[in-house]
Amino acid sequence: MKSVEYIGKIIFVKVDRPIGSTHPNYPDLTYPINYGFVPNTISGDGEEFDCYILGENQPLKEYTGKCIAVIHRTNDDDDKLVIVPENSDFTDSEIRHLTDFQEKYFESIIIR
Repeated sequence: MKSVEYIGKIIFVKVDRPIGSTHPNYPDLTYPINYGFVPNTISGDGEEFDCYILGENQPLKEYTGKCIAVIHRTNDDDDKLVIVPENSDFTDSEIRHLTDFQEKYFESIIIR
C-alpha cells in the first residue's frame, strides 16, 4: 500500500519511541511525541511505515487512530504517517510544529 492510501483510514501503530524516549542512533534527540510504525507494512525505505502520533500526551506502547496526512520527504525515501485521535484534526502548521524536532533535517510536503 502506498503511504497516501492510508489517509482517512483507522490505523494500528506499534509505538517504539514513546514520549520522552531518545533516538537509538542520536541520543541527543528526545521524542516530544509518540512515534511508531505500522506492523507488517513496507515503505519506500524498505522498513515499516513510520508514524507520528499527535494529540496523545502520555507515553504509549500501541495506538489506534486516524491517519490525517502524510509527510512526504522530497529528499529522502521515508514517508511518515500522521495519526491522531479519531475525531481530531491538526492544521498543516500544527503538524509542522509538532514534528519539527525530526523533520527539520529533511525537505518535505504534507499530503492530505
